[in-house]
Amino acid sequence: MNKPCQYTIIKSPNSRGFALLITLSVLAVLIALTGILLNYFDEVRKEAVETKALIQGDLYYADTKKVIKNFKDKKTLFKTLYLMPVPLSSPDGRFNLILQCRPRANGVNINWLSRENDPKMAEQVKTAQDLFGSIVQNYNLEDPERLEEMLLEEMQGKRSFVQTPGNRLLQKNGIISFQQFENILQQYQFETDDQKVSKVPWNKYFVYGDTGNRIDGDYLSAELIALLFNIDLETVKGEWIEGSMKLKDFVEEMGETYNNKLYAKEFVEEAKCSVHYVYQDEQFEFTFIDSQGEVKNFEFNGKQ
Repeated sequence: MNKPCQYTIIKSPNSRGFALLITLSVLAVLIALTGILLNYFDEVRKEAVETKALIQGDLYYADTKKVIKNFKDKKTLFKTLYLMPVPLSSPDGRFNLILQCRPRANGVNINWLSRENDPKMAEQVKTAQDLFGSIVQNYNLEDPERLEEMLLEEMQGKRSFVQTPGNRLLQKNGIISFQQFENILQQYQFETDDQKVSKVPWNKYFVYGDTGNRIDGDYLSAELIALLFNIDLETVKGEWIEGSMKLKDFVEEMGETYNNKLYAKEFVEEAKCSVHYVYQDEQFEFTFIDSQGEVKNFEFNGKQ
């Protein structure tokens, strides 16, 4: 009768070390997974805070909108807000925030470059083209034809450099914000490797969106005045006080010609405002515009 086979397990002297190595590897994986999960939960928490802050901001926007709409003397209101941030709060403590505004029409509208076929906009088109040419020359941009081509493509809706689905910028022709304009500049720089384009203080020259066909001259930057009227920049910086002087008087004192058709004669009710508020010990911001009595275009900018 055959005896059953017997097996003897021979333990290698390295088996304990091998088992320890496997254990350490498993622990390393678990630790890594734990770190990933903790990061995930932290992101979820941050997103939850941002979502609640957005809801809070929307409520603040509704309250701020009422305050601005009920203010009868818009000229006094915005002239004050242009000078300094103003804290706002309700008697019942329902909201507490800081409001600051800037003029929307205090520059040449970049979209005028695309209005060549509109005979009523001849002055505006020429001003935009001349300003663009002066910037190209002063900052020695390398491929201005390509940059202008990209700008016109965006304005005319032929191509969008804003790729985020559902973005408000995709819903309108034209360049309606600096963020949109900046996307085009970045694409231009990527294509041409023209580093000088990032050194141009574009916001001192151009404005964006539906700001009308008149410039709010009394709030122009010194840089823009110097280019528009061919005046030495240092002279303008030494003499010009934005918001406290009349552009017409300043330009004529400098011996230059002032175009009455291009600049607004009265206060321009075109303002872009930002609101800062605190939610759960963190500061958040949203923006909106006031255009001819209509408060609109709420945008939540998140944590600051």
